[in-house]
Amino acid sequence: MSTDAETRESDLCVSRVPLFQGLSYEEQLDVAGVAQPTKKSRSESLYTTGSSISQLMVVHTGYVKISRTTADGHEQIIRVLGPGDFIGESAFLTGARPDHSATALEPAELCVFRHRDLGKLVAKHPSIALRMLQGVSQRLQQAENRLEAVISGDVSSRLADYLLDLPAQRADDGNLIVRLPLAKKDIASLLDTSPESLSRQLRSLTEAGIISQTPKMVTFLDLDRLLALSKQN
Repeated sequence: MSTDAETRESDLCVSRVPLFQGLSYEEQLDVAGVAQPTKKSRSESLYTTGSSISQLMVVHTGYVKISRTTADGHEQIIRVLGPGDFIGESAFLTGARPDHSATALEPAELCVFRHRDLGKLVAKHPSIALRMLQGVSQRLQQAENRLEAVISGDVSSRLADYLLDLPAQRADDGNLIVRLPLAKKDIASLLDTSPESLSRQLRSLTEAGIISQTPKMVTFLDLDRLLALSKQN
């Protein structure tokens, strides 16, 4: 049974997750009551390819990378999960084992739901299932957009999409700032390009006055021009 402190921690997680935002506060408390707060250290594995997963994992704080190993042994990063994102819904919906692995990029806190508990919640609150399917559909659309950009060879649009999808904060001067959760070599892997090509694109955006950058931060100096490069506009 969860302690009161654990329930409060889970409640914070539940309240910020789009999956559960269609519920009332009382219903969110009901959901929080079956969540299991879990902490992962940097580089700790959540699961590996082929694992038997019977849990839905929701990121509360930190970042988690989803990756596959290619035939030649290289890691291919598929996507990065941040606060509010979730993984494990495919196993819940189909029973299939994952063809990827999940690893914490930094110390992370998650809310974990056993599938049997999640099934009861879905039966009690059908909006959870609808939002889960909406999330899966959105992910498929993003995958299609990414594939289109890869086929077209347009690295600049993939980079613009990636930067615009990151959580942004408003700086004192009014510009938006995003933190890069990955090393640049890993961002290159995620965008299906080479580290050299990524560096050229970042340098080009910087020289054009569209962004400024530090090793871990990017500031949007000209949001309109960045949006113009994106496939999202």
